[in-house]
Amino acid sequence: MRIDIISVVPDLLKSPLQQSIMKRAQDKGLVQIHFHDLREYAKGNYRQVDDTQYGGGAGMVLMIEPIDKCISKLLLERNYDEIIYMTPDGETLNQKTCNTLSLKENIIILCGHYKGVDQRVRDMFITREISIGDYVLSGGELGACVLVDAVVRLLPGVLNDETSALYDSFQDDLLAPPVYTRPEEYKSLKVPEILLSGNFAKIDEWRHEMSYKRTKERRPDLLNE
Repeated sequence: MRIDIISVVPDLLKSPLQQSIMKRAQDKGLVQIHFHDLREYAKGNYRQVDDTQYGGGAGMVLMIEPIDKCISKLLLERNYDEIIYMTPDGETLNQKTCNTLSLKENIIILCGHYKGVDQRVRDMFITREISIGDYVLSGGELGACVLVDAVVRLLPGVLNDETSALYDSFQDDLLAPPVYTRPEEYKSLKVPEILLSGNFAKIDEWRHEMSYKRTKERRPDLLNE
């Protein structure tokens, strides 16, 4: 998989996407993540990428020309399955979307900034608009990091135990069950006996029951009842 991220402040993206699991995935050659500074496609000594909005109003808007130049250059180099715009008014990111995107080969992610991007960018290029929640950030960079992390960890070979992602919260519309590790007892708090039994069929049954219980208590909206 190849992911190209377009941003006014690409350095915001580099640290979280060049550490831990994301770094190992790139080192293994399972994903390529490329950062593109939008200012490199802007004109003038000041490399201006934003301007005031027509009709008046507060907030600057990212201009169409530098975005067009950047995306058009990438499209000349290869085909892309999705061109995603990170925006608060996009579809809310969920596990199903991550699963779908993990099957793609090439993706562009455009990070909004300031008041957003010229609507013509969205009309010309964007195939999918994604939000990570009902709130507003200073830009789309942190949302892009969330999206990339959630997608890349699903790629075969990224996690040491490839079955791990199958048991994440939301994969089956349930929250993940409680998990435990050593020591077996700590300050009178004990690991449930079922997890020590070695009866994996019963353990799976217990985990499903706990997932259902936790979901009903914390996120009943996920249950189709």
